[in-house]
Amino acid sequence: MTAPAPSHTPTTAAFYVQAVLSFGLSLTAVGIGVVFLPVDGWVRAFLGIAMLYTVTSAFTLAKVLRDRQEDSYITSRVDRARLDKLLTEHDPYKLDVA
Repeated sequence: MTAPAPSHTPTTAAFYVQAVLSFGLSLTAVGIGVVFLPVDGWVRAFLGIAMLYTVTSAFTLAKVLRDRQEDSYITSRVDRARLDKLLTEHDPYKLDVA
């Protein structure tokens, strides 16, 4: 009748550690690069603020995308449940006699 719900596979601990270490390493590398640039302090400060703004924007975008995906999944589950209920309650041999 309906397609089975997609199974949710949690991330492994190794993948989580790899993602956290990769993020920390990249943020540290860019931070060190900004600190040691041969430019004035104002330029370094601007680049540092821009880097932090980019990181926070990336986190916000990831959260919004995750929330939209979860919302569409929940909506499809509700619609699927309504359809299943209608199909189980429907009796094709029932006669409407008024």
